[in-house]
Amino acid sequence: METYLMEFFRALAALAAGALIGYGFGLAQNAALRHNEKRQKDGAFKSAWSLMPGSGARIAYLLVALLLVQLVCPLLFADGTQWLVSAGTLAGYGWVLFADLRRKLKASAS
Repeated sequence: METYLMEFFRALAALAAGALIGYGFGLAQNAALRHNEKRQKDGAFKSAWSLMPGSGARIAYLLVALLLVQLVCPLLFADGTQWLVSAGTLAGYGWVLFADLRRKLKASAS
């Protein structure tokens, strides 16, 4: 019989794993964005279609990371806990976007 405490820790671990994946994905996206903005300023892009190269590969890496977590830690994906991993991923990526927005607003205000 599973206790409420074990269920709580499993939910917490699911949120933490998702947040770590989302945060890492957000950092990778921001690094690629800064790199590509620098290349755009240098005139390395010929068209708007090549503005964010590699984004499909980064999304594939995100999906592979989620798959690996699902294979390595199947308890995080049992009894509806998979939604907590998804919520953690959303929260981690959202935090990166929020921090970037806050930084841009602070820079535009000064």
